[in-house]
Amino acid sequence: MNDRIVIAMSGGVDSSATAAILKERGYDVIGIAMHIWNYSEKTGDSPGSCCSMRDIADARGVAERLKMPFYVLNLKNEFKKEVIDYFISEYMIGRTPNPCVLCNQKLKFDILMKRSSELNASFVATGHYAEVVKDNKSMRYTIKRGMDKRKDQSYFLFNLTQDQLKRIILPLGKYLKSEVRELARTFGLKTSEKTESQDICFIPDNNYPSFIQKMVDKKRIVEGEIVNTDGKVIGHHRGIPFYTIGQRKGIGISSDKPLYVIRLDTINNRIVVGEENNLEKREFYVEDVNWCLIPSEKDGFDAAVQIRYRHSPAEATIIPIGKDKVKVEFKKAQRAITPGQAAVFYQGDLLIGGGWIANIKYQ
Repeated sequence: MNDRIVIAMSGGVDSSATAAILKERGYDVIGIAMHIWNYSEKTGDSPGSCCSMRDIADARGVAERLKMPFYVLNLKNEFKKEVIDYFISEYMIGRTPNPCVLCNQKLKFDILMKRSSELNASFVATGHYAEVVKDNKSMRYTIKRGMDKRKDQSYFLFNLTQDQLKRIILPLGKYLKSEVRELARTFGLKTSEKTESQDICFIPDNNYPSFIQKMVDKKRIVEGEIVNTDGKVIGHHRGIPFYTIGQRKGIGISSDKPLYVIRLDTINNRIVVGEENNLEKREFYVEDVNWCLIPSEKDGFDAAVQIRYRHSPAEATIIPIGKDKVKVEFKKAQRAITPGQAAVFYQGDLLIGGGWIANIKYQ
């Protein structure tokens, strides 16, 4: 096999093992790392982040060990435009974004696909725990959940196009995380014992409010009222961007029962709080749906729906509304359905499609 392949190298054990596996399989492997954010100026170069200068150095060391070409792309401007600006704008309008999905789509695949063509590479590979498979009936490509269910990352890949999917190789979908580490040790890779990145890479301290305050004009963040489910004012909030659905800590309201953020009323600049049972909803809408496998049932079909990365998929009926919008009706109410997060649809281990959570039906 002489196919040339570009591998997105983050400096972690997963992408390092991916490079070694494909190199051993006979691919002409080229490693590319993305310099996407100046951690030293904004948040510090934390060991819990990814794609930092330290990680790029680790990726370069792996490439040298495997005797493969290695390049660094300066994508700071693209990352700022496609990920950071999106992240902030979503919080400013009362939505909770998922920047990892956009980073995968806009940078790891859109941009790397273009660069791979310039390097005469046929494929792009990443260290995601998932597989690309082809449905023999429809002849369309989709994503299959990774074997390691605790590490499965198919959720982040729902919006890839057919043209992208047919050029993507994800070798780690057939491995457990423990097996990947052992492979890295076998190949003598320095990243074999490296700890995993946590949370959002550009906010390694996980302090979203502090990050948003640094990045936007303070005049855009306006204090407002906190009301209960009856509309009674019971306190004041610091600004809608600092809150998200399901939040309990940091609300600043004394109560004999725990209170949770259940809705962000951006029109009236209000935060609605209530008890935990108020977070449970059954129906919501999903917009900008990308179909990997196009459903034949135009009036609706059943699927398991995942509404955030760590959410256990729940059975639901999906009712298409036009080409790229659906209504989701869970069989059993789910907690904290959050506008701005991705909702991804599965049948068995196969990803059918997914989109972005829009309006929730409150009753």
